[in-house]
Amino acid sequence: MAALDSLSLFTGLGLSEQKARETLKNTALSAQLREAATQAQQTLGSTIDKATGTLLYGLASRLRDTRRLSFLVSYIASKKIHTEPQLSAALEYVRSHPLDPIDTVDFEQECGVGVIVTPEQIEEAVEAAINRHQPQLLVERYHFNMGLLMGEARAVLKWADGKMIKNEVDMQVLHLLGPKLEADLEKKPKVAKARLEETDRRTAKDVMENGENYKTPGYVVTPHTMNLLKQHLEITGGQVRTRFPPEPNGILHIGHAKAINFNFGYAKANNGICFLRFDDTNPEKEEAKFFSAICDMVAWLGYTPYKVTYASDYFDQLYAWAVELIRRGLAYVCHQRVEELKGHNTLPSPWRDRPTEESLLLFEAMRKGKFSEGEATLRMKLVMEDGKMDPVAYRVKYIPHHRTGDKWCIYPTYDYTHCLCDSIEHITHSLCTKEFQARRSSYFWLCNALDIYCPVQWEYGRLNLHYAVVSKRKILQLVATGAVRDWDDPRLFTLTALRRRGFPPEAINSFCARVGVTVAQTTMEPHLLEACVRDVLNDTAPRAMAVLESLRVIITNFPAAKSLDIQVPNFPADETKGFHQVPFAPIVFIERTDFKEEPEPGFKRLAWGQPVGLRHTGYVIELQRVVKGPSGSVESLEVTCRRADAGEKPKAFIHWVSQPLMCEVRLYERLFQHKNPEDPTEVPGGFLSDLNLASLHVVEAALVDCSVALARPFDKFQFERLGYFSVDPDSHQGKLVFNRTVTLKEDPGKV
Repeated sequence: MAALDSLSLFTGLGLSEQKARETLKNTALSAQLREAATQAQQTLGSTIDKATGTLLYGLASRLRDTRRLSFLVSYIASKKIHTEPQLSAALEYVRSHPLDPIDTVDFEQECGVGVIVTPEQIEEAVEAAINRHQPQLLVERYHFNMGLLMGEARAVLKWADGKMIKNEVDMQVLHLLGPKLEADLEKKPKVAKARLEETDRRTAKDVMENGENYKTPGYVVTPHTMNLLKQHLEITGGQVRTRFPPEPNGILHIGHAKAINFNFGYAKANNGICFLRFDDTNPEKEEAKFFSAICDMVAWLGYTPYKVTYASDYFDQLYAWAVELIRRGLAYVCHQRVEELKGHNTLPSPWRDRPTEESLLLFEAMRKGKFSEGEATLRMKLVMEDGKMDPVAYRVKYIPHHRTGDKWCIYPTYDYTHCLCDSIEHITHSLCTKEFQARRSSYFWLCNALDIYCPVQWEYGRLNLHYAVVSKRKILQLVATGAVRDWDDPRLFTLTALRRRGFPPEAINSFCARVGVTVAQTTMEPHLLEACVRDVLNDTAPRAMAVLESLRVIITNFPAAKSLDIQVPNFPADETKGFHQVPFAPIVFIERTDFKEEPEPGFKRLAWGQPVGLRHTGYVIELQRVVKGPSGSVESLEVTCRRADAGEKPKAFIHWVSQPLMCEVRLYERLFQHKNPEDPTEVPGGFLSDLNLASLHVVEAALVDCSVALARPFDKFQFERLGYFSVDPDSHQGKLVFNRTVTLKEDPGKV
């Protein structure tokens, strides 16, 4: 009778009779679903709509902590949680916040409670996605991957109902393409794949397959693997999950940009999510400024983490697992000194086989602060790929943690923490650079030793640049010696430095995309990155005129009683993007190099008998007199002007400024003279001996037209004929400061 009542209850939730009978076979699931439905009926009455029933079934089948059942059912019954994304977020939240009480304000914010997504917003998001892919859509028609459109709309509207997005995509695609033609109904022909090298074939497979970790070469399968993977898929729903896990002990550099693009980009391309997880396990080197700077740089590159987490969020769980490792005879407390543990051919620990109970007591003593730093460590019993034996899992450090304060005096190592945090967050693709390949065995071993879900670690080649140093330690040396000002000095290749120099984030992302993802380490020339910068700034940086080394020019027959207002196009190649106004007065300033008293052959600018045009004015000037100072240097020129259409066309048109603003301009060159400043064979004296002493030239009294008067830090301009420039944060009300981002063209004189 009870079974019949439950069958009726479950079908009333919208389950088919077959599904309801299958559910009844699972005692734990049916009990939890019965409890959830009964509680929901107290709010909704005996009739529960199918959408709510589906959510209740999802809750009952995926919730592991039964203490939270009533709490989550109340949100579903009250319609505060009414979509699958909200339920997934809620389950993730209670899983990662096991301690009481739950912060309901934070919970509701993380789960999108109260967020209303209107049909208009869905329509706009889908329309934007279709516009981005319209050329490809028109070519491929219904063979196009429509999931990409839904994924991009979902990325913008996290809490939108998936069915509403799909219906909107279907409707707009139908409106764009019309009904399906006969060709649209044919199966899309398979594209023959180029033969891959063995290593590339392995890595491509690793990255593409989700939920089939056990098929990855080198993956360790245990008797628990299939059940753990099944539970993992129930929790994630097959969703791709990646993470970007920086250490908050320095500023991100160009290599990190590749990691950010790969982790966030791969998740986005597969309708997945990406965590930003700080590996904050070494309080000795961590600073608050690095946390905020890393968040800023991820956002600057255009990515929004699904969630910002910290390794320290899981310290309690990590400690409990360490105790469990000891109980299983897989870890022990060791008293070898740090010096004895360095290298790969270290002596075996004399404490490796100490009794389990003894290690448990000693590990507890470590936690309670009964050992000094370096006096005891917890080590795991395994040998890594590189031959390193028994890596350290915990060490003693009497340094307050930025988040946990003085709660802990023992901290986990990277080798211990990384894979366990990936497991806790149910990461599907643990993407890391090639140097971590030697840690893969400890990654798999540790998850399997604890019988927890084991993600796949996949390695790719890191990105390096010639003429650059990105090591945190070496950048600190550059700052300490005064070679650079700070981490954001525009001559460096940290992301804060590139932003300050004026590199657009779109250009950095484009560069990473062009480099691609390979197994081999990639070292690129800086001019390839600069080419990406020019591509973006050419379309986005409005034009202005500036003079770096000025020469005063007096127009003796100026055609008006007062200055004229000249309309200058912001983008000469596309005047639909608007104009700005600059004054044209009897006194103008030109570049000193645009005049020569005794020109060499081929010189086309201002000289005796050789007039030039002034850009955008419609006037040509001709030299009448050269005024020199006591030392014989040219101080000013006197010229006459005529309309450009009133005579022969001049050989050249030059830029100029009139009634200008004085500004400071910083011109940057490469910081190092050799391609590989860290290579002792190329630079025997070390990287500090390879500094280019001419890497910064400051023009303190440059002149710029008044159209830039209201410019703010990081605004970008093309100074005509000079290059692309960005406003530096050092600018103040009295004086603007500009950094040269890149020249207009690659300098052929550079190697």
